[in-house]
Amino acid sequence: MHCHMRRIHETRKWAADEVDLAGINLNLLVALDALLKEAHVTRAAARVGLTQSAMSHALGQLRELLDDALLIRGRGGMVLTPRAEQLAAPLRRGLVELQRALRNEPAFEPATASRRFTVATRDYFGSALLPSALELLGREAPGVDLSVQHVESTTYPTLLESGEVDLVVVTPPVESGPGLRQQKLFTEDFVCVVRKGHPLVRKTLDLDTYLKLSHVLISPRGDGVGAVDRVLVQRGLPPRRIALRVPYFLIAPLVVTRSDHVLTAPRRLIAAFSGAYPLQVFPPPLPVPSFDMIQVWHERFDGDPAHQWLRGLVARAVGVMHPGSRNTRSSRRVRRTPGS
Repeated sequence: MHCHMRRIHETRKWAADEVDLAGINLNLLVALDALLKEAHVTRAAARVGLTQSAMSHALGQLRELLDDALLIRGRGGMVLTPRAEQLAAPLRRGLVELQRALRNEPAFEPATASRRFTVATRDYFGSALLPSALELLGREAPGVDLSVQHVESTTYPTLLESGEVDLVVVTPPVESGPGLRQQKLFTEDFVCVVRKGHPLVRKTLDLDTYLKLSHVLISPRGDGVGAVDRVLVQRGLPPRRIALRVPYFLIAPLVVTRSDHVLTAPRRLIAAFSGAYPLQVFPPPLPVPSFDMIQVWHERFDGDPAHQWLRGLVARAVGVMHPGSRNTRSSRRVRRTPGS
């Protein structure tokens, strides 16, 4: 009798496992993906085009199916259970792969394609990339859209792996993550800029004048020192006065046009402003190290024709004629110098 009951229990457990794999409504997985992404029933419903009551019903089914609460109330709202956290990334990857399989697009034709790519970067590179990229899109792929997001260094490896972000454009070193690949786009150097008519700066900018001026520092992380400050320490020179620290690249040149401050910033950033605003551009009066800009993607999309085309578009937009790639785990270490 005991052995008979054990066989029944094992059979039921096996059958339940089979239901987990084969008997799940695909719409429930789409709903689960939205719930794990938003951690909010109403927002998840809006994300996939369901009513709130329909999403609540789907959550109930998922809880019963997976034998887990999935979402529970926390101090700031709903939070994911450990089981839900475990499911989030694999589920997203699976749905992306399924979507790609069902699209059945072995070839990518830019001229007739209709899709959207998501690129994560900072505003500086957006200013250097987007005008040329949009010009290329208009000529070669009028049906392709771009969505640009602010890059978060702690999350982009996961977003690249899941396919939520197609490409990340950053300065090295790349955040650790399995399967990430990278390509160097260009090496950037620095220039100094003040407003035209500056009372202390005429035709040249010497070191003594430079150190007397008030400085604007672009600091994406909001703290720390810039490349200029490290050079001053190395050379035993007095520190400069940082009168303004900003986290955004595109604000800094505008501040300089209305003040007597000096800004040391990437050359491509200043080139985007110098033609339209009254600015004087000078080489730095001391050697400031250059830095590299790279594009990063996940190896899952290495051979995907659409992703290959996107990477080529970005490379061409910044003047790279022969794009290549390498695994980030074997790449050389490069300088991290976005602040100045």
